[in-house]
Amino acid sequence: MSSALIPQWLPHSAYQEYPPSEMLERARSFETQLKKRRTVRDYQNRKIPKDVIKTCIRTAGTAPSGANMQPWHFCVIDSVPKKQEIRRAAELEEKAFYENKAPEEWLAALAPLGTDANKSFLENATLIAIFAERFGHLADGRRVKHYYVPESVGIATGFLIAALHNAGLATLTHTPSPMNFLNRICDRPDNERPYILLVCGYPTADAKVPAAGAIKKPLTDISSWF
Repeated sequence: MSSALIPQWLPHSAYQEYPPSEMLERARSFETQLKKRRTVRDYQNRKIPKDVIKTCIRTAGTAPSGANMQPWHFCVIDSVPKKQEIRRAAELEEKAFYENKAPEEWLAALAPLGTDANKSFLENATLIAIFAERFGHLADGRRVKHYYVPESVGIATGFLIAALHNAGLATLTHTPSPMNFLNRICDRPDNERPYILLVCGYPTADAKVPAAGAIKKPLTDISSWF
């Protein structure tokens, strides 16, 4: 085997173990923090400090990925013309969805949330378009396949949502279908597929959140022990 292909390993010196009581305290504190996160649709027209967004994206970039390929790209959209362009494109897809594509069962599930094709939040908040890279290229130009792409990008997205919430920002996951317009607007290559349009920012003083969103399944319904 070529020495270049021999895996390189380092001591895991960053690991820190805590006593059981502190483990539980930290776990409960984190649970309490994330329980406060709600999906918000009403945002102030305020800029987020750029360093905050950069730090949260770096946090997302620490997520595990298949073969460490890190198959993600984050496009931050903060300019008014770009956000307006995204809103127009998204609302066209949403209008087609609500009027022609969505099955009645799906529309019934959305009814308690009161959502429709109007996506005004896309103009006030900061937008982060998250792209999944189906393949990449090595330094010598050779194409390399990425593995477990949806799983990897999903984990990174979770990291990003938690990081933004921890920084004091509200978020919303938006997935108009199809989202190919994001490749054009964000000038991303064909090997990338839009995964989620993450909306983040400061909620308005009178922002409301769906009552249904606070109802979460109990532990007995979402876990099993063997």
